[in-house]
Amino acid sequence: MKIMFRYNWQIREEWYRWCEQVPEEELLRARTGGVGSVLKTLFHIADVEWSWIRILKGQPDFEEPFESYASLDKVRKLDAAFRAEVESFVNAWEESMETRPLYLTRPDGSVEIEAWGTIMRHVIAHEIHHIGQLSVWAREIGLAPVSANAIRKGLIQPNIARK
Repeated sequence: MKIMFRYNWQIREEWYRWCEQVPEEELLRARTGGVGSVLKTLFHIADVEWSWIRILKGQPDFEEPFESYASLDKVRKLDAAFRAEVESFVNAWEESMETRPLYLTRPDGSVEIEAWGTIMRHVIAHEIHHIGQLSVWAREIGLAPVSANAIRKGLIQPNIARK
């Protein structure tokens, strides 16, 4: 689990660097699918990640509108502010947390129960899904997307026994 969060953070940082070469109006341009634009998608990824961690911790959710953060610099700063709390939670993850129940109240008042481990994997998959959308949009504007390849990212060091 921790490795996949690290992977997502690395890829996200690469997307932020990718965005530096793109005019801001292009980052804000309305796109088909997803949450609407490159920058809004990066904001959404960081927001959703932090929000789910806050929910698991029993703390209030973030409810600021994207319009308050509609620049690359502001999205990066918000992400960095959230990251410390998320990373601390992820690094403290223990096997016993996998099956802890999370009680979610639906809009109709009924209650849904999910395991914490399921929520954490949802957060990981959510980002990977949106990174795929960013890749399509990058190609639409004629730029190579960030590689989502996990190889050569240094995520897991091989245990090489020398003879």
